[in-house]
Amino acid sequence: MADSGQFAELRELRARCPELIAARAAARKRRPLLRADGKMMIVAADHPARGALGVRGVADAMADRYDLLSRLLTALGRPGVDGLLATADIIEDLLLLGALDDKVVFGSMNRGGVAGASFELDDRFTGYDAATIAAMGLDGGKMLTRIDPADAGTAATLEAAGRAVTGLASRQLVAMLEPFICRRQGGRVVNDLSAPAVIKSVAIASGLGATSGYTWLKLPVADNMDKVMTATTLPVLLLGGDPHGPASDTHARWKAALALPGVRGFVVGRALLYPEDGNVAAAVDAACALVHS
Repeated sequence: MADSGQFAELRELRARCPELIAARAAARKRRPLLRADGKMMIVAADHPARGALGVRGVADAMADRYDLLSRLLTALGRPGVDGLLATADIIEDLLLLGALDDKVVFGSMNRGGVAGASFELDDRFTGYDAATIAAMGLDGGKMLTRIDPADAGTAATLEAAGRAVTGLASRQLVAMLEPFICRRQGGRVVNDLSAPAVIKSVAIASGLGATSGYTWLKLPVADNMDKVMTATTLPVLLLGGDPHGPASDTHARWKAALALPGVRGFVVGRALLYPEDGNVAAAVDAACALVHS
């Protein structure tokens, strides 16, 4: 865990030396996207920027930035963790804390679809753009791509995602698309995690942009995941989502999905950063053992 001294220094650097962020990014030790086993374990922390602070029914679980950073420092320090997916504010905190050397780093691009907002599915690109991802020496960008046939905001999201895929690919950077077929239910956006819906979302996302050469997919672990994986030749990372039920049940589903052709690993956030027993290191180690077995 980081101590209060580290956080006091972080606050001072942010106030007095903002130019240090770019310098630390330029000096960051890089690594190949994939290592020998071809698998990847990524920790995600881009939920707060969309106003999604809840975990396991606790509405403000991710509201304390110092607590979140402490959990991220623990996770990123565990052997087997390959990298981070986050928004610029969190990536920059961790750069200043010296936690991103030898890590793969993906920048979150569209966070304008604020959770619960009337405009949630018109998910504007309010975070990273392709040019800044390249300038900061990051490895790619991630786009949440929710598709509701009944919400016209979907069209703007799809168009922007397509442009971002093209922009990233032109710089030989990964475009990580996270597609869902969804609908509004009781005023909330609900993702359809049935195999036919996930397959449909895969088909739509795979065609976005002028090339799919650098496109990866971030997909939920659906029922009939073997059927889902027949829908694409693109590299796939599995997402964790908001955890429910015992960790043993979750790990069994993850293990079965990891064995499928085309699955390269995980992008998991809340399930590992906020485990039921509070032991972040143990939760991360268990997931890494599944990925890098």
